[in-house]
This record gives sequence, structure tokens and C-alpha cells, in this order.
Amino acid sequence: MKVSNRIVTEDEADLRLDRWFRRHYPNLTQGALQKLCRKGQIRVDGGRVQSNARLAPGQSVRIPPLPDMTRQAPLPPPDPMLVREIEKMVIYQDDHLLVLDKPSGLATQGGPGITKHVDMMLDGLRKEDEDRPRLVHRIDRDTSGILLIARTPGVAAKLAAAFRGRDVGKTYWAIVVGRPAQASGIIDQPLAKIGAGGAALVVAASRGEEDAVSAKSEYETIDAAGKKFSWLGLSPLTGRTHQLRVHCESLGTPIVGDPRYGGKTAHPEGFIDKLHLHARQLDIPHPAGGRLIVTAPLPPHMRETFRSLGFVPGDTPAPKRIKGSRGPAK
Repeated sequence: MKVSNRIVTEDEADLRLDRWFRRHYPNLTQGALQKLCRKGQIRVDGGRVQSNARLAPGQSVRIPPLPDMTRQAPLPPPDPMLVREIEKMVIYQDDHLLVLDKPSGLATQGGPGITKHVDMMLDGLRKEDEDRPRLVHRIDRDTSGILLIARTPGVAAKLAAAFRGRDVGKTYWAIVVGRPAQASGIIDQPLAKIGAGGAALVVAASRGEEDAVSAKSEYETIDAAGKKFSWLGLSPLTGRTHQLRVHCESLGTPIVGDPRYGGKTAHPEGFIDKLHLHARQLDIPHPAGGRLIVTAPLPPHMRETFRSLGFVPGDTPAPKRIKGSRGPAK
């Protein structure tokens, strides 16, 4: 193989160099790539570059001889049962992205003790001769609702940038025990993580604590059953682990069925004992222009709780593309 040059495409905008190589040369290891970068054998527009550099459309990537690196082992066929399962989750799709309605109890990614998760099922959504779809963000294992999937690395990079730039509107619904003292407001409560891995807990922290990070959520009481239970609309303004769950607990209104937070109060009798937190709606800038708003229907256990409490969720709107709109709808 001779030295060659490849031009970065529009779809590969903002992609890291190591991920770009992983896409085109999947058998090239990270260590080998970093060594080639250090020696200056891999260059971008003629200049030396590190493996974590981000690429722009039109740039030229110098590729040194990589014997046998382009030969990719054939992928095993996806499990037909997993394919059927993830296909049933799709509530919107186009040439750029997919939106899933993830059930409660299914993890987004793997980890200790997790044998089944969305990420391992994504091959079932791959189109022939196209990239493997990839996760754009995550939601908790026990949370149900909207999960955004990109069809290509370029789309994933654009959507990830929108999440980082807070150009995404996220709405969650929750059933909580009790009723907030104020019907609506901003929860400005720093958080800190205790422990690591799957056993880690997130707790409310004081400002200035060494491990404390800023965390803000907006909430609104949509309906209430006296002072015993409330239906809240929640919008995280930051993206911390378990943020909404801990913020609801800090209000004195833990989410019904929460297995980690709220203690016994979160497990009242007469309700299905599953987390009542649902990623209801996502409002994103679409990679092809305009905005996309997608809404996920309530999961079965929350529908039952709504019915028993007399809450009326109304119809679930169909996905909607809006042309020329900027910023998430308020």
C-alpha cells in the first residue's frame, strides 16, 4: 500500500481523528494510530496532528502504508430476536437518525452485571453497506422513553455538539410522592457522586464541596392528587447522572418506584413498583436543517398509575419537523 490522501466529507464534520480512522480502517489499533501520529506519518493538511484532533470538511488526511489494515472481519449476523425487539422501539426514523422509545429496565450501554443493553442491539438497525448506528446520549436503565440514535458518525458529532451547546429541549414526566411547596420553579442543587461503577450514588451537595458539580432542573406541577401524589414536568438544564431523581428527592417529593433514592417513601402501596420517570419529549436541531420534535407514549406501568390517580395525559403527538426554527420550543 502506498501513501494516500483522503478528503474529509461533510458527514464527517467534527469527528475525532481516531474515530475517523476507526471508521475507515477498523483494524488499526489506537496504539498504532497514536504512534503514527507521533512520528508524523499521519498528517492533516500537511501538518502534524494528535489522535484526538477534530476534523473539518475538506481537510486532507495523509494515510501512510497500512498493510492488511483495511481488511475487516465479517460481522456476525445480529440475533433475530434482538432485531425484532429493537425495531419495535423505533418511533421515528429518517436517513440521518432514529428515535427509540426505550422500555424501563433496559440499560442503554453495558457495564458490570449488564448482559443486555440497547448498544448491543444497534446492529439490528443497520442498513446494508452503511455505518453501524450509534448512541447520541444515554438515559438511566430504569427510566423509560426517548433515546436518540445517529445513523452515521457525522450526524452523531453534530447531535452531540447540540447536546453540549444546550440546543436541545428535553422534557420528562414523573409521578412523585407528595406535592412541591411551589407549583413550579428551578431546582438549583449541586450534586456529588459517592462510590464508583454501578453501586455509585449521587447526593445533594453544598456549594464549594470538593466533589460538588453544578446541577439545575426546571419543574412544573402539571396535576396533583391532593397532597399525596403529583405529576411533574421536568427539564434538566444540566446533564448530571441521576440528576432529576435526586432533585425530586431534594424537593421532598421522591419519584414513585425509585430503587435508589427516596427510601421507603418512594414505594407506596397500590402502585407498580417501577421507576415512574419517562423521557417524554425531545426537541433537537435536525442535521438536515430545521428542528425535530418527537414525543414518546407513556409506558404501561405509568399509564396504569395515571389512570388510578385520575391524571389525563392526552394524546401523544406525532413526530414533527419544523423548518427554519432556532432553539428548542418553550
